[in-house]
Amino acid sequence: MTDAARTPPHRTNRPPQVPAHLPTQVLAGRVVTPTSVLDDGVVVVQGDRIAWVGERNRATAAGYDVTDLAPAEPGTTLVPGLVDLHDHGGGGASFPDATSAEEVLVAAREHLRHGTTSLVASLVTAPRQVLLERVATLADVAGTGDLVGIHLEGPFLSRARCGAQNPHDMLDGDPVLVREIAAAARGHLRTMTVAPEVRGVVGPGGVIETLVEVGALPSIGHTDATTEQTEAAIAAALAALAAAGRPGARLTATHLFNGMRPLHHRDPGPIAACLAAAARGQMVVELVADGTHLAHGTVRSVVGLVGAHVDADGHVAGPDAVALVTDAMAAAGMADGTYELGPVRVAVADGVARLADGGSIAGGTSHLLDVVREAVAAGVGLVDAVRAASWTPAVVLGLEDVGGLVTGRRADVVRTDADLRVQQVLRAGADVGGAAD
Repeated sequence: MTDAARTPPHRTNRPPQVPAHLPTQVLAGRVVTPTSVLDDGVVVVQGDRIAWVGERNRATAAGYDVTDLAPAEPGTTLVPGLVDLHDHGGGGASFPDATSAEEVLVAAREHLRHGTTSLVASLVTAPRQVLLERVATLADVAGTGDLVGIHLEGPFLSRARCGAQNPHDMLDGDPVLVREIAAAARGHLRTMTVAPEVRGVVGPGGVIETLVEVGALPSIGHTDATTEQTEAAIAAALAALAAAGRPGARLTATHLFNGMRPLHHRDPGPIAACLAAAARGQMVVELVADGTHLAHGTVRSVVGLVGAHVDADGHVAGPDAVALVTDAMAAAGMADGTYELGPVRVAVADGVARLADGGSIAGGTSHLLDVVREAVAAGVGLVDAVRAASWTPAVVLGLEDVGGLVTGRRADVVRTDADLRVQQVLRAGADVGGAAD
């Protein structure tokens, strides 16, 4: 196995300063930082970096003349470029079905113009050769920076909790296949969803240990496991990460609640184990908080239970154990109709995707900014919702130069209106338009 297969890419450190001679853009409005909201804030962009973030009335003292800067339109809000850990496509294109870089880029650009500047492309369970071919195609696009990684949702999943996937292609744990996938990914394999109860997933030399070996993170999902089986898988993953010199890394739970044995007080199953691990700071749980996959009360409760952290000043802020995701499929940004998600057909009606055969929910049709807006409507604070869609997933991926409006980070900035509807997107300081374009 090559070093590229072992080491995830794009883990860059924040530069110590931003050269002052680069072209400057000054953006104003309500600024959402990782820990607070600046009601009359300014973001200064120089080149491809954020040079300064702060209240407008402090800009002059920081060396930036904003006297001629027009007041922002009422309600204008600036948030960081969003980071989606779990996305199967959009704009009519599906990552599990894409056979060319051009098809992959259709989906990536659909989400980019809606504010997702760092995107992980997700595949679904498929035959071995199809998986290897799709991974290789996605790796080509990740190599250009248009994706930040690859996530496999399968094939080592529970047939009893297959969701919108083909149970006939699900396999027992196969470390050889994991290594083949990592080699095809050429260093871009980020995460893989596995079910703890599937044979060969947990144990010496199993899938979880092999994923850590190749530089990826295990994610618990599509599982009918007991609490004890899930706890054992979490412990095995944490031990493997520590042995690999990654003791601070946290595994994830793939769209918590969805595709899992339901929580019951006499049979708590995987959900209880995942929530407990998240509360201990060992796991980040994904929530598809799009108003379809989860009730508002569920979203509020999870963020309240496991989301808070204490910052350096002793203040409670931000959901560091929750990542908002889209689980989007090809229909994101498209009209109702029939779409493909790997080997299954999906019917979309009134914006809700369901299997054409059986009616189960089959992925999302939202962009990540839509999910943030829905989470806020559910009662999650604006800072918390934005952080869960930017800072926290960036930390999961080990990306240190994106995920927040912070001096020195890459200038990924999304300008929205008061209702968090996108108006402009900057990626590395370059204007890539917005949803209205």
